[in-house]
Amino acid sequence: MKKDSMKTIVLAAALVACAAPSFAQLGGALRRVQQARDAKDKLDDLNVTEEEERTIGEGVSAKIRARFGVVQDPAIHEYVALVGLTLARLSDRPGLPWTFVVLDTDGVNAFASPGGIVHVTRGALALVASEAELAAVLGHEIGHVARKHTVNAIQKSKAVQLGTSETLASRGPFLDLIANKAYEMVLENKFDRGDEMDADKVSVALAGKAGYAPGKLADFLTRLDERNRDQPAANGLFASHPDMTARIQAIAKLAGTRGGPTVEARYASNVKYEPVDVTKIATVEEGAAGLAGSTGGKAGAKKDEKVDAAPKKGFGLASLSKSAGSERQTAQVSASGGARGVGPDRMARGGGNPSLVKVAVSDAALAAFKKGIA
Repeated sequence: MKKDSMKTIVLAAALVACAAPSFAQLGGALRRVQQARDAKDKLDDLNVTEEEERTIGEGVSAKIRARFGVVQDPAIHEYVALVGLTLARLSDRPGLPWTFVVLDTDGVNAFASPGGIVHVTRGALALVASEAELAAVLGHEIGHVARKHTVNAIQKSKAVQLGTSETLASRGPFLDLIANKAYEMVLENKFDRGDEMDADKVSVALAGKAGYAPGKLADFLTRLDERNRDQPAANGLFASHPDMTARIQAIAKLAGTRGGPTVEARYASNVKYEPVDVTKIATVEEGAAGLAGSTGGKAGAKKDEKVDAAPKKGFGLASLSKSAGSERQTAQVSASGGARGVGPDRMARGGGNPSLVKVAVSDAALAAFKKGIA
């Protein structure tokens, strides 16, 4: 073999040796890209059934109730349920097992868990001025559930997509990821502008269909905006929602000049709570005892009492159903919220009893209630 040919062979071998790691790295990168695409495709194709959605929602509700406690008064729950069911039965998803929960805290807030579980605080009830306003607030939360805003948004979440690469073979982990993200999203009001405006539209439409004055959500938001003028941006109900002035104007435009009853007298006869000044709301403090930092729980609540667990069927939600001891840790972590610009409504101290108050609303009772709107 000639000397020049030998040099060419040696040089070619050296180039191949040098290129091999680069080809390997490229191949690895291409495989990771494909895995990410497969994960996204699987997540996009994941259809959560109504039963699974309800199970997710019950797990989320268990944590919300542990965080804020539940007012142990059947009468107030029945009244809120009557208003809520009047609207929910007119929504896009009337057949859901709609549940309405009054949370035991002075903070002004409301939360909609997937599957039809709507929570409203007694602080919000105190700020509401009429039954039409309550219908507007509940209608907004019903809108989030009816349009599946939480589940749809989470399915598109980059955090969930990134977590799917190791769970492609099993459906359960996908649903666990959705459940965990759902609690975070519901608690922090992490809906985008489009979803919030959509829920506002649902609120106005449902209130009008039920016979209430349809524009009362704007009245409530105006009062809330005035109340929160000097508060941090992240302060409870509608805290992260679109610009308040723009929302109020949009709601007023949707409602137009349509009038209707506000049913103030019936509201006043059923809701006796007095609003607490936003600067005087007791908040969760680091190291506080009891559920959600509560220092004086309701009668019958025991120290470290466990929250009613979410159903075990379908898939695991163990991480969502924690004991009061675990909730104390959550409260301690949340106590740092003040330093992060989180307002007192979001950090409000809750009651000590997370147990659901079960009320049965018959079709006859609902029909009689509806007559009182006019």
